[in-house]
Order: sequence, then C-alpha cells, then structure tokens
Amino acid sequence: MTTVTRDEVRKSPIAGSWYPGSSDALKQTVDDYLAHAEFFETNDELVALISPHAGYPYSGQTAAYAYRQLQGRAYDTVVLLGPSHREDFGAMAISGKKYYATPLGAVELDQEFIRALAQRVDVRRVGQDSEHSLEIQLPFLQRALGSFKLVPIMMSLPFYIVGNAALKPCEELAAALADLARGKRVLFVASSDLSHLDDYAAVKKFDARTEELVAAFDLPALTKYLWEDGECRACGDAPIITALLAAKALGAERARVLQRTNSGDVTGERARADYVVGYMAVGVYKSKKASPEQREG
Repeated sequence: MTTVTRDEVRKSPIAGSWYPGSSDALKQTVDDYLAHAEFFETNDELVALISPHAGYPYSGQTAAYAYRQLQGRAYDTVVLLGPSHREDFGAMAISGKKYYATPLGAVELDQEFIRALAQRVDVRRVGQDSEHSLEIQLPFLQRALGSFKLVPIMMSLPFYIVGNAALKPCEELAAALADLARGKRVLFVASSDLSHLDDYAAVKKFDARTEELVAAFDLPALTKYLWEDGECRACGDAPIITALLAAKALGAERARVLQRTNSGDVTGERARADYVVGYMAVGVYKSKKASPEQREG
C-alpha cells in the first residue's frame, strides 16, 4: 500500500467556499447536479469537454451537463487545462505535488505522462498555487468517472490580452498532448467561463457567437474571435483552443454544446449591470469507425 505524505498533496484552497467543504455535502451536491443534467446518447467517442469554473451555485449545473456525458465511459488519464487567474507561472505550469486533494479524496497525478510532456514543451513545476479553475472540476470527475490519473495544466496565455501570440504555444502543447494520448484512454477537459461584462444583453450576444463557432467546430474562426478586439470572450480561451486542437489531431470532428447560461440567468438578476459571467458545457466527439460486419449490415 502506497504511503502518502502531507507534503505530496496539494491541499484545497477553495473547499468550503467555492463548493461544499464536507465529503457528504459535496457528494450530494454534485450528484444532484448530475441527476438534473441531460445525457445525450451517442455511439461516438467522447474526446474532450469544456466546462465552466465559477462557484457551484453559479455554474455547477452547467458543468454537470459536461460530466453527465461520462456515463458508461472510462478513461485512465484526464488532461485538465485551465487559466491561471492569480499567479503568473509563465506560459504553462503543473503542480509539483503528487496528488490533488478534495473532500472526496486525493487524485493522483500521472507522473509518467507529465514527464513525457515536459520533454516536448516548456512546462514549469510549481510547489504552491491557489488556482481554482482546475480543482473545481475534480469533484465532478471523481463522482462521474471514479478512478483516473490527472494532468493539471495551468496556462497564462490569455488570447484577449496577448492576442495571436498565444496561438503558437497552444498549437505546440496540443500537438504534444495528442501524440502522448494517441492509443490511450485520455480525456481532455478545458476549464473556462465565457464573457465577463457589465451588460447582460452583451454577454448573451457574445456568448451566442462563441457557441455558434464551437458548435461549427470552426477553430480558425473561433481563435480569431477570442482575441480580435481585446474583450474577454472566455477567460480560458487558451485552454479551449488547446483542447480542441488536441482533440482534432486525434480525429475529433464535431462539438455539441450541451448547455449555455450565465450568472444573470442563474440568479435571476438579469437587469443587474455590475457583472455578468457566461457559462457553457461542450462535448467534443470522434466518430467510431464501423466494423466490416456493420458496414455490410
């Protein structure tokens, strides 16, 4: 039996605030969200998800639409990509810990995958971080998926700030991730909210365009839209583009928007003008090739 020391575990900085802090309450909350999310039947392979990362009272139900699609599926490794909101670790960083802790237990990092990735791209290992965008996805993965190893990547490459300069490192990371995932049971998850504005109608308008481009799986147009005018269309724009590029390299050819909403819809305060944030859940799929028997009927 493996002995885990406290120094090897990344402790949660957000349990009890962004989501319930006790195991029983968290389990009940996540399970309730999943029970109220629709499952979309498909024979296609689920390669990637996009899920929001606000506090559970705001975006938890939307996130559940993404994780509900894991029903009946199994993955050995989850590559979780999210923006670094507070710390600047350079373009990309991964926790130097061996485990991520939530009230539901500790999730082991896939050290073999991480070492192989570090040989392909410049990724920094960090001892401490307070980032919520990755951790907040874990209780959903723990309840919907169960056993898996984690590759948690924090990205400091916001398109809406640095523009098209973010594209090359995203492309390089996506290519490396696709190569390392090929032939394995790997799921990509991009953690991102959508527009952050003080105008409910503007959030609806801009997020509708983001949804349209994601659903069309038009990555060049989506990339341009996310950086063209310096507005925050998605705080996790680089994680979204990276996950979609990696999924496409592995044969994914379609995306389905599972749900889109915003904080004004959730709270009912649509007329409130100080701050509105958009949320979207997406599944990215690869068609399974029919066997000769299936083709012959």
